[in-house]
Amino acid sequence: MPRSNLFKKMMALIVIMLILIMGLYIYSNRTNANVLRDELHESSRNQLQFFQHQVDTTIQSISLWPNLLLHDPDISALKDIFESQEPYLDLDTITLVKRIQQKISTQENSLNWDSSLMIYSPSLRRVITASDVSSYDHTDLKNRLKQGWQVQRVENESGEVDYVFSLITVTPYSSFHRPEDANLIIEVRFNSSDIQRMLDTFKGDGERNPFYYNEESGIIFNSQSDPEMAEEMVGYLNGLPMENSEHQVVEIDGQSYLLNAEVSGTIGWTLVDYLPLAQVMAPIEKSNRLFYCSVAALLLMGIIVAYMLYAQVQVPMRQLVTSFQKLKNEDYSVRLQPKGNSEFSFLFTRFNSMVAQIQDLFGRVYLEKIHVREAKLKQLQSQINPHFIYNCFSFISSMAKLKNYEAIVAMSQNLSHYYRYATRQERELVALSEEMDLLVHYLDIQRMRMKRLSYEVHLPPWLKRQPVPPLVIQPLVENAVLHGIEPSLNAGRVIISADEKDGRLTVTVDDDGEGMTEKEIAELMKKLSLPMDEEMSCGLWNVHQRLNLRFGEGAGLTLTRSPLGGLRAALSWQIGDRDSSQEEKHD
Repeated sequence: MPRSNLFKKMMALIVIMLILIMGLYIYSNRTNANVLRDELHESSRNQLQFFQHQVDTTIQSISLWPNLLLHDPDISALKDIFESQEPYLDLDTITLVKRIQQKISTQENSLNWDSSLMIYSPSLRRVITASDVSSYDHTDLKNRLKQGWQVQRVENESGEVDYVFSLITVTPYSSFHRPEDANLIIEVRFNSSDIQRMLDTFKGDGERNPFYYNEESGIIFNSQSDPEMAEEMVGYLNGLPMENSEHQVVEIDGQSYLLNAEVSGTIGWTLVDYLPLAQVMAPIEKSNRLFYCSVAALLLMGIIVAYMLYAQVQVPMRQLVTSFQKLKNEDYSVRLQPKGNSEFSFLFTRFNSMVAQIQDLFGRVYLEKIHVREAKLKQLQSQINPHFIYNCFSFISSMAKLKNYEAIVAMSQNLSHYYRYATRQERELVALSEEMDLLVHYLDIQRMRMKRLSYEVHLPPWLKRQPVPPLVIQPLVENAVLHGIEPSLNAGRVIISADEKDGRLTVTVDDDGEGMTEKEIAELMKKLSLPMDEEMSCGLWNVHQRLNLRFGEGAGLTLTRSPLGGLRAALSWQIGDRDSSQEEKHD
């Protein structure tokens, strides 16, 4: 009792110390996290605003191009050209256009963006670019004539979605809604790939993931963006009343992110940047180390207090429980090491003696069981071989009476293949491909007798070397031909297939014969597990018993309705080694 009271008092003291340490840690961690989070907010906001200013400045520079060009003498001369219906331009106009193209090219190359300038001349009915002069669709241009920057979704060569930003300027401005009366129409364009390159530069090698989005148009990602996470962030922002900027800490899939958003005053798109908060809270590690040291000290105290109880009682009890569990799982090699002269040492010695006796008894019983099972397997296998041979000789006899010597030759050849295979059956297991070859010989013989018979064999390459008991599939095929297809004049199809899933091999034989009712199938399945009687099919019963004896309960024959309309016979059992088949499957 005194020991019990002392143990309780010391455990209570440890609990109190744990509560004090946890309170100190939580307070310190919360304070440091708040300070660091505020600093991250401010730093991210400044970087985002600076980047947004860079993008807006570049776009504003592009938007000034039309005004600069309108003051150019050549552009002004182009405005004054009279309306022409000729399909070709005169020499002076061509020279003027060439000078304008050089100036357009110079203007486009003034920025490192992939931008483009187009000058539409309603009088000439042509559009001038840096590299071409061509006609244009006046109706299409009129439909696209809107105020401000316009966005159009297009697919690039790789099938991804890009956005084309365009700004159209009309001179004189009063003809904006009547483009047919305009002197000139200037359009500037740039692609979202330019913004994507700037996003990649802004991202650098850090953990941030900036992107642009517009609720009506879509999202412009950086090249390393996570589209699903970006969609999550956009969904969160769509539920907020956005002004010029937004700064939040959001929780998505159990992780916290520092979210910053800035609205572009030029194109109206929102620049979004999010940062995993857990990866930037490095300063908190200092308080974490303080907490870990406190927990380590408490753990050391607890170990010292509980050591005696653990070493004297808990460890021997756990060893005893573990040994009994191994014994339950039929591991009779388990032994315990007695130490000292305690009660557990006496118990360990008696346990070892008991397990040794059980192991000796089970070894002798198991050896006898193996001998009985091997004898029964050989007996069952010997019953299957004559069953097929009798049918072969009956067919040869029938063909001889009909003087069908070619069929007799074919039967003899196939029968020789069968004998070559059968004489090698000192092996307990053979490759599945050899069993399938035997079935092909058998079905070729039957097809000579029944012209309507057709068959398919589906064997995946990774299962060809899978070991199976010999002559275990042939009785099923024979049963399908003789009892399923032969009595029905409309039947004639047999499909044999093999498959492996979750370490279980399944071989199915389907036919389109008369089949059986659900009640008949249930009765036949029941008889398979009972001793064989006169009404029971010897072949089916032998196959089921062989698999059950060799591979244990759960292995054997299953009969169901076939998708072809007849009967499906399926052999299944758990295979021991899946690695080799899986490796070949991947090859």
